[in-house]
Amino acid sequence: MSLGQHLLELRKRLFLAAAGIAVGAIVGWFLSDFVWDALREPIYAIIEAQHRKAQINYPDITSAFDLKLKISFYVGIVVSSPVWLYQIFAFLMPGLTRTEKKYIFGFFLTAVPLFLAGCAAGWYVLPHVVELMTSFAPPEDAAFVNAQNYFDFVLKLMLAVGIAFVLPVFVVLLNFAGVISAASILKSWRVAILVIILFTAIATPAADVISMFMLAIPMIVLYFAAYGIAYLHDRRAARRALALERELAL
Repeated sequence: MSLGQHLLELRKRLFLAAAGIAVGAIVGWFLSDFVWDALREPIYAIIEAQHRKAQINYPDITSAFDLKLKISFYVGIVVSSPVWLYQIFAFLMPGLTRTEKKYIFGFFLTAVPLFLAGCAAGWYVLPHVVELMTSFAPPEDAAFVNAQNYFDFVLKLMLAVGIAFVLPVFVVLLNFAGVISAASILKSWRVAILVIILFTAIATPAADVISMFMLAIPMIVLYFAAYGIAYLHDRRAARRALALERELAL
């Protein structure tokens, strides 16, 4: 394909991906109330558990409408993820070898469940984070939470943890591509654990040690699982290389 044909193909894929997100956003508009009720549940749990005043507020006239649009858009991205992921894959497919296509298929089939698992982990620790942050307010004072800021906080937490859960897949992909070896992955385990601890400390409040370790432990397990897969792959590749060398020697 010429450069012009590649650009036309890219435009086609971008248009289909955008159309999928737009349709998903329409679906998200009808699901936005349900999603928002679920996201603000930790605030109501605080009211019941701590017997304190806590309330989500909208500082101006358009805040509620803007928030509904934002929720609809992000729900649309999640709902339409099979569409735009396929468009990315379809655009890359013509330039990949058969082996690379197999790796990409494995990457998508593994990365999507891990990303959802990471988002679920972020959702699981969210009530602990909200409870800790609001506990610093004196009992006689009311906690007025800005709706837009609260949604952005929840979204960043869940996306950060979801992306972090996918990183081990990239490590395995780099190993399969021959960029890094299993030995180098194991050699860097101290640095990896330090980075994971720092990341979870940033993603969660520094004072909430329990939530930090609740996120750090599965990420460390995934890192060593990535090493295990890379080790098996390197071992298999070494056996194939040795067999080929013996065959050529004969």
